[in-house]
This record gives sequence, structure tokens and C-alpha cells, in this order.
Amino acid sequence: MSISKLSVVIPCYNEESNIQELFRELREVGDQLIFSLEVILVDDGSKDRTYEEIEKISIANNFVSGISLSRNFGHQIALLAGLEKSTGDIIIMMDGDLQHPPKVIPELIQKYEEGYDIVNTKRIDDESTSFFKKKTSKLFYTLINKLSDTKVEPFGADFRLMSRETVDAFISIQEHDRFTRGLVSWIGFNQGIVAYKANPRFSGKSSYTLKKMIKLAINGITTMSSKPLRISLYLGLMFFVTGVLYATFILYNYFSGLNVAGWTSILITILILGGIQLLIMSIIGEYVSRIFNETKARPLYLIKKNTNDES
Repeated sequence: MSISKLSVVIPCYNEESNIQELFRELREVGDQLIFSLEVILVDDGSKDRTYEEIEKISIANNFVSGISLSRNFGHQIALLAGLEKSTGDIIIMMDGDLQHPPKVIPELIQKYEEGYDIVNTKRIDDESTSFFKKKTSKLFYTLINKLSDTKVEPFGADFRLMSRETVDAFISIQEHDRFTRGLVSWIGFNQGIVAYKANPRFSGKSSYTLKKMIKLAINGITTMSSKPLRISLYLGLMFFVTGVLYATFILYNYFSGLNVAGWTSILITILILGGIQLLIMSIIGEYVSRIFNETKARPLYLIKKNTNDES
């Protein structure tokens, strides 16, 4: 497979202190390549001087371009914005905190040359990864693979190589609520995998809070599967049948002249049924909100600045 250009797409959010070191390591890898390099840095509405650092790099290096989104649209949308601007024959997406090591790029290219259209990566956790993060990550992938018809590789990352053909297929999916790992699995093609050991953050704190991880999990499950709705149906049927049987039992005791003990069982029943109803309504609400987002037909992102326009 002939390659004339490699594009590297990197979404950034508050990565002011990481950008220069990231580019230095990318440049070292790029100097070893026999084809041209394009680097696209997407500032996802950072609150620090991330875009100013991107501008400095872009001015000094004509193969680097920067995009500043008008606000924080989220990692998945920022990634899409960069992919839509890429022009390479192969495209690598990675994070801007150096936890996706640039030195793995040659391995991804080698795997691509073996005949794979998409080369995904699988993170190998080290001792610094917390027990809580390991367990919640395992639970997430177990849930999404049980609930979805599309298999998502456990402990995967948005660090991968894609051919031009597969990127074009990916960006043709204009969903607002995006789960990149799931969509990349869904589009198919010939996919391989490379394991890598994640680096610690070069500096700063991760912006991926527990709240954002829960949001990603809910988004991943609801965008890739309708099974939670079916589970809601089964729960409703189960408790309906249980309620009918319980009501029959009470009526039988009543007409048999037996005392019907009451308040504890009634209160527990009301609390359980009320909780199940709220759960089912919440699940339905998640799907309805996604339908609402799609029907608004707003653009997926807005660009505030572009280094190509400034030069």
C-alpha cells in the first residue's frame, strides 16, 4: 500500500503545558518517515493558552495546522473536526496529553502495511492505574458488549490508524451523540490491533472526570444499542405479572376470611414499583433526548479560528 502523506489528528483541551513536548516527540517520529507529515491540532474550547501554543508551532512549521472551536464541543466532536480537515492517505488519531505515545506510530504503520484498513490500539495498564479505574473500565466494556450488537474491543482507546477510505466512511456518519470506538467497529473493514503501554500525563491534570466517564458510558450504550429499551419492556412485564399474582393472593386471603397484613408489604411494593417506573422513564428519556438532538439539525461544531486562514 503506497503512502504519500500521513495526517495526525489531535484534539486538545487545556493542554497548554503538553503541546510543545508532544510536537517534539511527533517531529522525531516524522523525521524517520519516508513520506510527508501533516499535523492537525484541534483546540476544543480550552480555557488556557492551548491555541496560542498551537499557533506558535504552526507558524514555525508549515505542515502543522490548528483549529480553534467556538466552545467545548467534547472530545469526540473535536476529533471529527480534525478528521474532516485531514488530507493524508492514512490518518492517525491520538490524544494531546502524551498518554498515547508517538513512538508507537511506526508500529501502527507497519500493521497497516500488512493489509489492515484500520489499526486500533489496546491499552496495557501499569501499576499507576487505580483499582477503581480498572474495574469501572472493565465493567463498561462488559456492559456495552452485552448490550450492543457491535463488539467494542475492551481497553481500547481513540488512538488508531485509519485509511483514507475508512475515514471518509466514518465522517459520513453525521450523528451528534458520537461514540467513536463503537462507530469505528460498526463501519467494519479489515481491522487489526496493536497493544501499547500508556504513558503517565506529561503535565497537568486529566479533564476526564468521573462525571465525563459516566456520560461517555451512557452515550456509548444508548448510541450503539436499543437493548435497554427492551430490558425496560421486560421489567415492566415482569412486575405487571408479579403484581397480578400478588393481587390474586390478597383477594384469595380476603374472601377466605384471613387477615391481610398490610403496611410493610404495601410500602415496599410501592417503593419498588415507583423506582422501576422512574428507571424506565429515565431510559426512555435518554433515547428521546438523542432523537431531539438529531432533529434540531444543528452543525456538529463551529470553528472560531483556523491557523491556515491567519497565515
